[in-house]
Amino acid sequence: MVDAEIATIADWTVKRGLAGDDEISLLHGFCDRCVAAGISITRGLAIMDTLHPVYEGRVFFWNGDKPLETPMAQYGPSNVDGDDATNWVNSPFYHLLQSGEDEMHRRLDTIEKAEFTVMEELRLEGQTDWFAMVQRFDKEAAIGEMDCFMSRWTTNRKGGFSDSDLAGLRRLVPVLGLAIKSASLMRVAQSLAEAYLGRDPGRRVLEGRVSRGAAERINAVIWFSDMQGYTKLSESIESDQLIPFLNDYAEIVITSVHGAGGDVLKLMGDGVLAIFTADGSAEACAAALRAEADMRRKHAELNLRRVASGLPVSSVYLGLHTGDVFYGNIGSKDRLDFTVVGQAVNETSRIASMCRSADRDVLFSSDFRDALPSQDRERLVSVGRYALRGVGRAQELFTLDPEADK
Repeated sequence: MVDAEIATIADWTVKRGLAGDDEISLLHGFCDRCVAAGISITRGLAIMDTLHPVYEGRVFFWNGDKPLETPMAQYGPSNVDGDDATNWVNSPFYHLLQSGEDEMHRRLDTIEKAEFTVMEELRLEGQTDWFAMVQRFDKEAAIGEMDCFMSRWTTNRKGGFSDSDLAGLRRLVPVLGLAIKSASLMRVAQSLAEAYLGRDPGRRVLEGRVSRGAAERINAVIWFSDMQGYTKLSESIESDQLIPFLNDYAEIVITSVHGAGGDVLKLMGDGVLAIFTADGSAEACAAALRAEADMRRKHAELNLRRVASGLPVSSVYLGLHTGDVFYGNIGSKDRLDFTVVGQAVNETSRIASMCRSADRDVLFSSDFRDALPSQDRERLVSVGRYALRGVGRAQELFTLDPEADK
């Protein structure tokens, strides 16, 4: 392999990394070009840890000699008991990192059995050589567990990798690692922004909408829910059960809102603030109503599971309203929040707080009811007029007709 071919592959990798190609495209394009240039790889694998609430990292695959079942897999935390942790400790990459070395090279065609299970599987499939590399990041460049780029290369060439093959990989793989790191950092930014800000706010922030006071007036359905008797329950629940308790109920609310197309903007202890902004008020209100139904179904299933396990249960109160709000960045120059503010938000909070007085799990404003499609509007019944704290006029509130779905 000549310098000109190495330079061509490196230039392509840099160009596509700057263009924002994803990790799979980068790995596959890189491997295809290496093979065309004469590097005898038949399998390629790249590993990059990430910063994600559920997954610790992602593995990307390329096969030149066998169809792929999947081009990518995600793995869970390696520091928590389970299959992922066990597999990690028994992997050659773990031993490579523990050794402090940058490479591990094993010929597979000159041994009777490989020292690692994955190597033995590859040997039995006909791979003749195994070569792994790790590119470590400086401490200042690491994000969470994302502190290195790992790769593995195998060949089925008789006699294994040539010296030229190994020299080419040593020069080119660091360039691939830099490109994949760039793609992974963008993915980390997206997942963190969505996890902590919400899906739509996270997208808007990453698009550059970060100026303080930059907000737009939108019409939205506002969802405000909280848990019945949370303060009293939190005083009686063991401390190690409190967070799982909150997580269980937050999960059913958030997945229901997201499943119906809404955006969760804020978690406030046991409270959830969300909005629905589908095209047209009727569609947004119908979406919120679907989310409410899905949440109630999940809530019933959750309570059955928790009771069966001897765990405390709770109910979820919900207020739904629609109106104009300001949606954008609010706060100081040092700390911003991307959320909604306005009278409609305050009224939704007050409506949710009236659930206990009205002895109902869900209450709707008259504006919400009026905006619903006619077939959904008929499912709601009035519970009377209520004076809402901080709101100038009494409002008629509605709830679901218990007879409507019978």
